[in-house]
Amino acid sequence: QVQLVESGGGLVQAGGSLRLSCAASASRFSVNAMGWYRQAPGKQRELVAGITSGGSTNYADSVKGRFTISRDNAKNTMYLQMNSLKPEDTAVYYCHITYQSSLGITFPSWGQGTQVTVSS
Repeated sequence: QVQLVESGGGLVQAGGSLRLSCAASASRFSVNAMGWYRQAPGKQRELVAGITSGGSTNYADSVKGRFTISRDNAKNTMYLQMNSLKPEDTAVYYCHITYQSSLGITFPSWGQGTQVTVSS
């Protein structure tokens, strides 16, 4: 089973920046799509940004132009650079991946979440 370790969350003022990281212990597996989700209090978890193994990306409309997702396939690590942060970006951010076992079976995995708080 692949474990995900997230880091980089914290408290920042509106207009500031943070960089999230997600490292996957997946040396024996093939990591496919990776993505960041977030969940604010009282709201459903939503996709923030995703990136395929080939580097294609997609973003939620609310973060386009402000957030950038990237990955280092050699390190099985994903990043989320968040600029021009707004109070409405406050949420717990979760890392998510899909990976393939040696038998060709695809599994999902979630990180434990990291809190991002943006003060006004």
